[in-house]
Amino acid sequence: MAFQKKNFIFPMIVFLATAGILTIVQLKVENPLLLAERFIPGAGWGEIFLIGLYGAFLAGKMSDPASLAKWRRYSWTLFSMVFFGQLLLGILFSDKFLMTGKLHLPVPLMILSGPIYREQLSVMTFLFLSTVILSGPAWCSQLCYFGAMDNLFAQRRSNRGKLKNKFQIKHTALILIILITLILKFSGINSIFSLILASAFGVAGIAVMLIFSRKKGKMIHCILYCPIGTLVSYLKFLNPFRLKIDMQCTFCGSCSSVCRYDAMSMADLAKKRPGITCTLCGDCLNACEVSAIQYKFFNVKGQLAHRIYLGITITLHAVFLALARI
Repeated sequence: MAFQKKNFIFPMIVFLATAGILTIVQLKVENPLLLAERFIPGAGWGEIFLIGLYGAFLAGKMSDPASLAKWRRYSWTLFSMVFFGQLLLGILFSDKFLMTGKLHLPVPLMILSGPIYREQLSVMTFLFLSTVILSGPAWCSQLCYFGAMDNLFAQRRSNRGKLKNKFQIKHTALILIILITLILKFSGINSIFSLILASAFGVAGIAVMLIFSRKKGKMIHCILYCPIGTLVSYLKFLNPFRLKIDMQCTFCGSCSSVCRYDAMSMADLAKKRPGITCTLCGDCLNACEVSAIQYKFFNVKGQLAHRIYLGITITLHAVFLALARI
């Protein structure tokens, strides 16, 4: 009975947190952000209740390490489908499906290059940074609409070997994006040409998923190609959550086989911490036969630290599902 009550409390907390945040949005934002409210006045309250239930459902499923990876994949895929589905509906039927009523390029690259090109921070910039502060690298394991596609393509059993020249490729891609953006800005080239280049970058990213992520069983787009993924690798340390590997690790490599982010190589295990590209996704928890991998939040360790992290991340995911649109 006590176990069932404990399992009920965590989903209830996520429900209240999700519904609470969306209630503030419903009451304080003058132009409706909730999709149901845009079509039927007052229907936003029903949407809040349903999204809250969705968050609570995920909390119940993902709190079990044995089903965490599966439900993370399901929920992340759903998020991407809803995001791009609303974009398509906005283009074909009604601009009510668009956040501002205007189209914006749905490529993660724009989170970085957009503010550099315009010399102005956007709502997306603040949303991205606040997410990293609250949930660390969860942007790259639960919230990025492009990352969900990369995750699907990388579902084969991962190669345990560490990716070669990973850091050189990651940093080169990031520097090139910044340099190209600055060149476009100061050369006076038409903004339409800049959008074409950004679109081509997005299409090339999908090709990287199709070819390399599927072949390697690792999320090559997110690890090496995406500049936002590289930023998250370092900005995540603004967040206090960590993943630690205890001394009882036997170096069996089971975690390496399920890690899509190339963060659990033998060298990483020897250091007793995952590599820089770890996104705290938690897929490795159930793979470890001796439970040597644990979450840490300040002085809190183990299951409680994991529950706190999951609660924040699932709440953000559910809220974004209700609000994230082009």
